[in-house]
Formats: sequence, C-alpha cells, structure tokens
Amino acid sequence: MINVTKTFLPPQQEYEAILKRAWDAGWVTNRGALVQELEEKLKAYLNVPHIIATTNGTLPLQITIKALGLTGEIITTPFSYVATTSSIVWEGCTPVFVDIHPDYLTIDETKIETAITPKTSAILATHVFGNPCAVEAIEAIAKKHHLKVIYDAAHCFGVTYKGKSIFQYGDVSTCSFHATKLFHTGEGGAIFCKDEELHKKLFYHHNFGHDGPEKFYGLGINAKMSELQAAMGLAVLPYINKIIKDRKRVVLAYQKSLRGLKQLKIRENTGWNYAYFPVIFNNEEELLRVKNKLNQNNIFPRRYFYPSLDSLPYIQDQICPVSRDISSKIMCLPLYYGIKPKVIYDICNIINIL
Repeated sequence: MINVTKTFLPPQQEYEAILKRAWDAGWVTNRGALVQELEEKLKAYLNVPHIIATTNGTLPLQITIKALGLTGEIITTPFSYVATTSSIVWEGCTPVFVDIHPDYLTIDETKIETAITPKTSAILATHVFGNPCAVEAIEAIAKKHHLKVIYDAAHCFGVTYKGKSIFQYGDVSTCSFHATKLFHTGEGGAIFCKDEELHKKLFYHHNFGHDGPEKFYGLGINAKMSELQAAMGLAVLPYINKIIKDRKRVVLAYQKSLRGLKQLKIRENTGWNYAYFPVIFNNEEELLRVKNKLNQNNIFPRRYFYPSLDSLPYIQDQICPVSRDISSKIMCLPLYYGIKPKVIYDICNIINIL
C-alpha cells in the first residue's frame, strides 16, 4: 500500500538510546532535559530567537489567540486544515474568510483590507504546503490597521523566505510536528515569536500559568511536550537535511513526468521544503476518476485541503469561490522519504493515461 505519506522513523536503537536518558533520570514530562535540548537544537537549526515545544500543533494557535488578547473578528483563510478555523471559534472569536490566490493558494493579500472592520483584531494566515504568504504585504496592512499577525506554519519546517526562517515573520508563528510532517516528534508542535515579553507570556500560558512550582503568572493550560516526544525529535533531527534532499528528488521526478496538470506556484525568494506535492485537476470529476484508478492500484493520494473551510457546519454566510473551486479539484500525491522511482513512474503513468 502506497499512502500519501509515510512517517520517517530513525533507527530504533538511536531513539531508544536517547529515550534511555529519560528513563535513567526518571523524568518523562514537565519540560525535562530532552525537551530543553530539542528546543535549543531547533533554535540553532532554524535560526530563530525563541521556541516553545508543545504536545501538538493545534494548542499553539489557541494559546496564541489567548496570549494576544484577541477578540471579535480574525481574518483568516478558508484553504487550510480545520484547526486554523476551529481554534479561532474555540477561543470565542469569529473567523472572517478572505479568498485565496489561485496560483500560490495562500490568502489573497489584495482582498484583506476590504474585510477589515472595527471588530477585526488580527490576521491568521496559513503558509500553504510550505508556500509562504505575501508576508510583507500582510505586515504593511497589519501595521496600518493596528492588527496582530499569526501564521499557521504547520507545513513550514525548514522553509525560508528571503534568507530568513519563515517562523520569524508575523507576531507569532506555529508549527506542527505531527508524524505525517517533514520533521516530527510523533505528535507535537511549536510556537515561535521574536518578542521576549510575548515569549514569556506564551510560555506560561502553555504551562498552566506557572511562575515556578508554587506561584502563577496567570491563566494557562497544559500544552507541554513530553520527554518521549522530544526523544523522537532528537532522533529525527540529524536526518532532516537528508530527508529534505530525498523529497526534492521525488518532487523533481513528478514535475518532470506529469503532463497537463496545474502545480503549486512557489513564491519567489522562497527556500521550499518539499513538504507536499499537490496537483490541480481541471475539475472534480477528473480528480475522482484519477483517485479511483490510483486506489485500484493500491495507491492512496489525499484530497488536501478538502472541503474548503467556508463550508464548515459552524460557519455561516461566507462563500469563497476560488477556495471552493481549488478545494474541489486539488489532490496531494504520495511523497515521502525513500519512495521508489518505480512508484513515482507508476503514479505518473496512471495520471497521464487518464
């Protein structure tokens, strides 16, 4: 069976050797040595000033909304994973959708200002499939209207824009370290920000509000990463450049072999991470025909992102035609470390024939 992705697993003995340190210390949670080591190594690898490792990639969005004191309306994208929108609603705010660019698939920055109202407190945009938003234009809009900017950068591990980590843009960026991601901790995530005071606030929010063992700064929840998760991250990280290089091989093979399908346009000045390989069909019928044929050959791509989030049952009276159209006819092809050239050839052959 060929799935849309396959979790990279480091040699088991390497993971166990790191995990043994937690066993020997008798410390498996509450920000032990492994979590702290992982944070320091990620800061160095990504060249970012602050990072908070978390137990998943959704809590960072919720914590950020809370820490920034956001209320009212948050402008966001309908083309993302559901966590982007659900986090806004979960924190008592109202998502206001702005349609997407038909080529980059990120929020259309030219349409943001018309969606701003006196109730708008922030822009929460997604870097789609590791493809950056128009960060400079969004920053200019946010400054003009005194808005906060959050980036859902779940797909962006290792991505750079103009030579700088994509995590350094916006007030806060979040990432997912889920097992399906390029870099992973089994389940996990992270929060990134540049501002020292905001970092402190985000930190205590993710740890019950603690100020030491017996005092509290304020309100918080539990989003701490465990030592078990951190051990996986520490075992995976040494392989990350090798993983990215091999995924580039796969992407280039797809790009060379596929015919007649629209592909994601990567924004200029981007150091892309080859996290996903989406293709856009002419219509949904064509997509379903290809998907069914691939499934018959034990190959399972994924309709990602589908459906467009403006069609969620708890969202009313917001229709984004570009997002709905793209969502209905986009599909991610299998892409993971070590996928065989013959598999890529077979996939392309099936698609090209149909």
